[in-house]
Amino acid sequence: MNTQLCVLGAGPGGYAAAFLAADLGMKVTLVDLEPRLGGVCLLRGCIPSKALLHVAKAMADARQLAEWGVQFAPPTIDLAAVRARKEKVIATLTGGLKQLSSKRNVQVIRARAVFEDSQTLKLEAADGKPPADDRVQFEHCIVATGSRPMRIPAFDLPTHRVMDSTGALELPDVPQSLLVVGGGYIGLEMGTVYAALGSKVSVVEMTDGLLPGADRDLVRPLHKRLSGLFEAIYLNAKVAALADKQDSIEVTFEGDLPEKKQRYARVLLSVGRRPNSAGLGLEKTRVQVDDRGFLVVDKQRRTADPHILAIGDVAGEPMLAHKAAHEGKVAVEALAGQPAYFEPRAIPAVAFTDPEIAWAGLTETEAKRQGRTVEVAQFPWAASGRAQAVGRTEGLTKWIIDPPTQRVVGCGIVGYGAGDLIAEAVLAIELGSSVRDVVETIHPHPTLSETLGAAAEVHLGTATDLYRPKRTS
Repeated sequence: MNTQLCVLGAGPGGYAAAFLAADLGMKVTLVDLEPRLGGVCLLRGCIPSKALLHVAKAMADARQLAEWGVQFAPPTIDLAAVRARKEKVIATLTGGLKQLSSKRNVQVIRARAVFEDSQTLKLEAADGKPPADDRVQFEHCIVATGSRPMRIPAFDLPTHRVMDSTGALELPDVPQSLLVVGGGYIGLEMGTVYAALGSKVSVVEMTDGLLPGADRDLVRPLHKRLSGLFEAIYLNAKVAALADKQDSIEVTFEGDLPEKKQRYARVLLSVGRRPNSAGLGLEKTRVQVDDRGFLVVDKQRRTADPHILAIGDVAGEPMLAHKAAHEGKVAVEALAGQPAYFEPRAIPAVAFTDPEIAWAGLTETEAKRQGRTVEVAQFPWAASGRAQAVGRTEGLTKWIIDPPTQRVVGCGIVGYGAGDLIAEAVLAIELGSSVRDVVETIHPHPTLSETLGAAAEVHLGTATDLYRPKRTS
């Protein structure tokens, strides 16, 4: 089989690349192991987790209405119905991708693919049924094979009680107790879901704070809220050993904990992800792979092999679906001869916890690490009319500003719906907007988006809802 472009992997980056290439008139073949398109994000990641987080959020909102004198009876949970609804969301979206690939005449092949050389992929059966053709010869190939949960061999026990994020999203049951190992966004999101459904959730994180890398002032409101939702949050601690006790998992901790051994009905290991680059036959090409398993690419996502490009998780951090999709389009446009380069000023990151945390561009933490002088303007949501109206005043919006140019170079938000609010900040940073540009942008009232404008006004000393005159030298 011959094709102009072969895309290896049908996740957000892969199908975005394949569809754009087809729209530009290329003959495209899309190869993936799964029977449905969408990759990890759609099948076992972003989408199902957000569907379950919607359930958790709705339950939390209902409980919070008690402050307004509205009381609901404790919910009854039909776990099978929850799982079915989650699967319906996935089926709807994967069905849509199937239709879109058909309308674009993208040839989709389910198979395991291994490079034989720089222009040939050998196809092997992925489901016991060998593909009609056992080889694909291509002019170019885009590798978009994604990533997988990182495994710790010492904790790899032969029991269903120890899960990774994929297993947790299957929602096999609601365990009486759950230990989440790792205080990153995936673990905290899944912990939020299970806590809402009735599990007593504990989290252990080896660093001194949740969401390592995020600014501490953004994490504090989340930590405070999770302290009331979770059974326990252990910081500066780690798991030394796991032991299967049949009816539970015995966990041995290291660190400043009152009890060094505790038992949990289930344990969720959420300690990061690693790229799916091994076993692809890349050694038979000129592609370079770094010591972490990432394919080395340039700004057009080209590897050292002129016939092979790479995008998404397998091409480096951050491992985010929207970054992969953007990279996929850049790679295809580059192949089409367009002056396309992947050099964003800001890639947004969102933790869909409650409250959500979102940031883009330069963070305050990164600025301090780089020794870079920046100005920080904050607006607390306690001064927001909309936040007061909905009873979610724990939020905070802040801009990171470059002093000489007065351009906004970063933004951080913690609060209800922060993931949606961050898009305005990404656009402002990408366009090189000044803090004055943000102030001059009229925001609708009363909304939480006003806090972006208000934080910029704080910097200029003109904030209406907060008395904080700008200091003069």
